[in-house]
Amino acid sequence: MSRGVDDRLRPLWDFSDLDASEARFREQLEREPDAEGRAAVLTQLARVEGLRGRFDEGRRLMARAAEDAPVASEADARIALERGRIANSSGDPAAARRDFERAYEVAVACGQYFVAADAAHMAALSGPGLPGMLEWTARGIQLAETHAGAAYWLGPLLNNLGWAYYGAGDYDAAVDAFRRALAARERYPQQAPEIEIARYAVGKTLRALGRPDEAAPMLERAVAGAEGAGRPDGWFHEELGRSTRRSAVRVRPASRPGWRCRCCRGTIRRSRRTPNDRLACALWRARFRGSWGSCRGRRAGR
Repeated sequence: MSRGVDDRLRPLWDFSDLDASEARFREQLEREPDAEGRAAVLTQLARVEGLRGRFDEGRRLMARAAEDAPVASEADARIALERGRIANSSGDPAAARRDFERAYEVAVACGQYFVAADAAHMAALSGPGLPGMLEWTARGIQLAETHAGAAYWLGPLLNNLGWAYYGAGDYDAAVDAFRRALAARERYPQQAPEIEIARYAVGKTLRALGRPDEAAPMLERAVAGAEGAGRPDGWFHEELGRSTRRSAVRVRPASRPGWRCRCCRGTIRRSRRTPNDRLACALWRARFRGSWGSCRGRRAGR
């Protein structure tokens, strides 16, 4: 079990491969020593079906779980949580909120803080509106900061809070939430994709605040990390291009035609559209190599 994740079933998940996840849960179902354990595993199989959009099958599995789950137990909390997810995904947010709130209360009462923080995270996403998001995010953050087994949820909670502020146009509050989310994500270096997304969010919001010079280095790290892992992200590239273009308007070093970049060997040429050496190099790579780089416009000579 990884640090910050006090949930014995979480390691069986691979959200990018639902078939493999289902197979592992079915194997675990056969190994469970009692009815309550089997009920908990059935809730995860129900979640698999919900993610596939097969809501009726998910509800059927939930009904099987409810037959064996003691009241106010871990399995009972999981049933409420997964019932809420299915209700939310199938277009009934009001019912979903009721289930998430009950899941939170039951999980806290039986000391399942990871499940409780997950329920708070889902309640925040289901609203209603920004006030509901703020209330439930605050509850989830308190759990994540108080109980080590729920610490994983600090990053997702703060990420969602940041996007809520961003959508409301409160970029100062958004960038603060995104910076905190990045710090929380960086505690788990194995979660590289989430770290790069957190850097992207900080960079995007800094650009929205009119601070492209601060945004560009953060976005460059996001792009480099994603490309280095073999999973380039078009949104990262687009945001880096926007930040670099805005930065170029402010910074106009004396560029000399004919200089070559040490990083990509592209010829740096000054023009109205590329007044900045670094931007000229990035545009060269984008046009002829199909990707943005992290070049800093270092010159290698004529």
